[in-house]
Amino acid sequence: MKIEPKANCPLAGFEPCRKLDCAWFTQIRGTNPNTGAEVDEWGCAVAWLPMLLIENAQQSRQTGAAIESFRNEMVRANEAAAHAPMLPLASLLGPLVGAPRRLPPQEN
Repeated sequence: MKIEPKANCPLAGFEPCRKLDCAWFTQIRGTNPNTGAEVDEWGCAVAWLPMLLIENAQQSRQTGAAIESFRNEMVRANEAAAHAPMLPLASLLGPLVGAPRRLPPQEN
C-alpha cells in the first residue's frame, strides 16, 4: 500500500495546491538517493526538501571521503620523500660550481 499525501499547501494555510500557478511548484530530475530510481516529477519545493537534504548529505560524505583519500596519498608521498636517501650537496654542486682542479705536474 502506497500512502499518498494530500496536495495541501503548507505556505497557504493548507489550502489545495495551486500547482503551476505557484512559484514553489518545480520539476525535479535525477536519481532518488533512497531507492536509486530515476525521478522526473513535478512537485512542491517544500515537499522535495527531505529528499534533497538526503542527497546533499550523501554528496557531502562522498566529498569528505575524496578529500581524506587525497590527504592520505599526500602524507604517503611526503613520508617517502622525507625518508629517501639524499645525495651529498657537494656531489651535485661540484660540476656546476667548478671545484678547484689541480694541474698535473709538469715534466722539465
